[in-house]
Amino acid sequence: MLNLIRNRLVQAILGSALFLQLGIWVRNFAVLLYVMERTNGNAFAISMISVAEFAPIFIFSFIGGTFADRWQPKKTMIRCDLLSAVSVFTVLITLVFGTWKAVFFTTIISAILSQFSQPSGMKLIKEHLPAEHIQAVMSIYQTIFTVFMILGPMLGTFIYHKFGIVVSITVMGLAFILSAGCLTFLPPDKVNVVEKTGTTLSQEMAAGIRYVLQKKVLTLLGLCFLAAGLGGGLIQPLGIFLVTERLGLPKENLQWLLTFNGMGMLLGGIATMIFVKSISPQKLLAFGMFISAIGWAVCGFSTTPWITYLVHLMMGSVFPCIMIGINMMIMQNSDSQFIGRVNGILMPLYTGAMVIMMSMAGLLKERFSLVAMYEAAGVFYIIGLLFLVPLFHMKNDNTSF
Repeated sequence: MLNLIRNRLVQAILGSALFLQLGIWVRNFAVLLYVMERTNGNAFAISMISVAEFAPIFIFSFIGGTFADRWQPKKTMIRCDLLSAVSVFTVLITLVFGTWKAVFFTTIISAILSQFSQPSGMKLIKEHLPAEHIQAVMSIYQTIFTVFMILGPMLGTFIYHKFGIVVSITVMGLAFILSAGCLTFLPPDKVNVVEKTGTTLSQEMAAGIRYVLQKKVLTLLGLCFLAAGLGGGLIQPLGIFLVTERLGLPKENLQWLLTFNGMGMLLGGIATMIFVKSISPQKLLAFGMFISAIGWAVCGFSTTPWITYLVHLMMGSVFPCIMIGINMMIMQNSDSQFIGRVNGILMPLYTGAMVIMMSMAGLLKERFSLVAMYEAAGVFYIIGLLFLVPLFHMKNDNTSF
């Protein structure tokens, strides 16, 4: 492991990930708390923050995944980070001299560019690292993500309350620049990166769609994603209302819900790595979905802070089960040349459903109780779980309709 960390490519990738996570978490909480204050807690405005974060994933994920095979990954990642920094400082100028609503664009633009940068990073790791080292690198990356799930909410809240929105956005821009700086230490891109197949972008995308539709495992997995996205999107913007209305706490206590969730992810990730070889990916995913369904239902009813915190710890602990189950099922049931497009198709099903529900969450909250919405989220997760049942006895092959 020590020799792997000394690898120049690994250092550059992980250094970039550190700065990107810093910028993302400062962005998430600075924008949330700023909009909360400017709108006096308007549910629709707050729900639009989540839409700005997830809508670009739905729109650009498939396109970005396809282009990852066409563009040089190092240049793509550096340019995306620099463009993100430029957009952030442009918004900062607009914020100072114009309208406060420009703050939404910091989330939109960085989310769009990440759809081109992330698949390029995956391609770069696959090109330059031996296969036996990739899992270790991805485990370290997941650890960085988990650590920021714990520290990010506290850090973002502290910077915003201590220094305000202008400094928070400046930190975001600098984080993107430092990320690009780390990426300059990557090995040069290969000269012949793009394979000349003679196919157009639209033909490659159409082939990816046909591939997923022909695979029963991938189709059922997509339906599971769709149901989970509907449930997750319904309550994604409502966490702050869970804190203020159900628990009767200040809005800043939202950071503790996410902190407990992050602690659960860290503990669950360790446990999952130990037992993952003895459990099928179908069962891992189903277990995570079932516990999450129960968790959302309990959160809706709970008015006791420690119960809600513990439930978030529990849901965080099963999150690695969901992610590992998903990734293993995609890897086991997809040919290598289609993995990028399979991810680019399935993930938008989840994020697209989330965006639809997030855009409606503010309006639905005005007509239904917070309890009813959390219980409905649990029901959606149960529906997603039902789509997994046919996969329990299915072999990991290329079964099609």
